Amino acid sequence: MRLTTKGRFAVTALLDLALQQSNHPVTLADISQRQKISLSYLEQLFAKLRQSELVDSVRGPGGGYCLAKDLDKVSVADIILAVDEPIDATQCGGKENCHNDGKCMTHDLWAKLNELIFEYLGAVTLKELVDNQINQQDGTIMPLLDMRESTAA
Repeated sequence: MRLTTKGRFAVTALLDLALQQSNHPVTLADISQRQKISLSYLEQLFAKLRQSELVDSVRGPGGGYCLAKDLDKVSVADIILAVDEPIDATQCGGKENCHNDGKCMTHDLWAKLNELIFEYLGAVTLKELVDNQINQQDGTIMPLLDMRESTAA
């Protein structure tokens, strides 16, 4: 099971926003440049993040995006769910129809893994990620490396 690019990029973009916003909105173009995520992809993600009330948009000159909640009130699970990214290790999507319209022998194992992953991601806040990033990078924001290129060969 893997977390898809959509979920990873949403978390990365919000972490970048949290690190950069300090009392002024951050543009998606700036996030795109720093994180090497396409601007059109960020626009799609931020539309969903805004609908989920995780970010606010500010229009006009000097506009951009700001976090709508305190850092300690936003979990990684909140971000992933906001962009419609289910975290599911089962083949059936939790419907228990993975084996001839019934539950496969290992369904409960994968369902429990889903619970543990969701529990963990629900316990990690954006504040923790910001604090970790500041402590590790001396304030320098490093882009998310896209490993798809290195594994495609």
